[in-house]
Amino acid sequence: MSQRIPAAVWALAAVVVLTPLFAAAQPAETAEAPRTPWGAPDLQGVWDFRSLTPLERPADLADQAFLTEEEAAELEQNALARNEELLNRPARRTTVTQSVDRGEDGAPGFYNNFWLDGGTSPVETRRTSLIVDPPNGRKPAMTAASQQRQAAIARERQGIGMHAPTPGGWVEDFGNEGLQLRCITGFNSGPPMTPGGYNQNVQLFQTPDQVVLLNEMNHNFRVIPLDGRPTTGLPQWTGESRGHWDGDTLVVETTNFLRETSFSSGQTDQYLHLTERFTRVSPTTLMYEATVDNPTVWVTPWTYEIPMQWNEQPLYEYACHEGNYGLYNILAGARAEEAAAAQGSE
Repeated sequence: MSQRIPAAVWALAAVVVLTPLFAAAQPAETAEAPRTPWGAPDLQGVWDFRSLTPLERPADLADQAFLTEEEAAELEQNALARNEELLNRPARRTTVTQSVDRGEDGAPGFYNNFWLDGGTSPVETRRTSLIVDPPNGRKPAMTAASQQRQAAIARERQGIGMHAPTPGGWVEDFGNEGLQLRCITGFNSGPPMTPGGYNQNVQLFQTPDQVVLLNEMNHNFRVIPLDGRPTTGLPQWTGESRGHWDGDTLVVETTNFLRETSFSSGQTDQYLHLTERFTRVSPTTLMYEATVDNPTVWVTPWTYEIPMQWNEQPLYEYACHEGNYGLYNILAGARAEEAAAAQGSE
């Protein structure tokens, strides 16, 4: 994985630049967004979608759709203080945890905080969730069949670590978070894209007839024709995308998913119909809207928004599994645990 700026530098920089950046990224910004030589809105560049704002509104905020200015400032300060505390506390050896990203006393797991980059501010509107529909800021109810499927998975994986395969499974059953664990897709790249962890950048390329989305996490890319060609019906891990312009908004419709994606912990399935909208609302802000329509999983469609911010830095290599040693170690550890369990039952 890659990291651009250590937490200490972020903490110092955020104090200096957070206020002007916050003001510059407001929806009321009137500066005209650039256009390509052929007249289309220019969406090209690297866009950063990290945010402290959660996908779903926290239950304790109930009907509160927006944070106050004071609450948003406190959230930012807490994030900066946590980064500073984790940077300066004495070194310690970590222990095995359920996740490489979460450890004891609020610290990360196997990684130190240098590698994590969850952002230091909420979205500019101060929404309490990225979800804008339903109005309660939370995902709609799951279908009965989907609830049963999730319950069955939970039973099969009871007592198993997040990154461990289900006993006896690894080909069809990837295990919890299995797609990103197998380096097939990144856990924040979906599709659709959601903030999470690190490497939260996507680069857009444009021609008059195509748009390409290249995610930093695992180098996932989608080539999106704009010429009206029909879909082939060939199932793919990231689906089959077709795009068109709706005024100054690029609309991308994606269907023909092979099975689940890494989005929402793999809850989606092959019947997902994803609609993404990209609107450059200012020179420095690309509004990303995703509508998730998966009737076999959720009873109604739902929508969330992320104001992606312009990033002057390039994408960096995400070396998933570093030559596949990680994959070997995961499987070796799982086989050793299975053998120990079998010996203990004799």
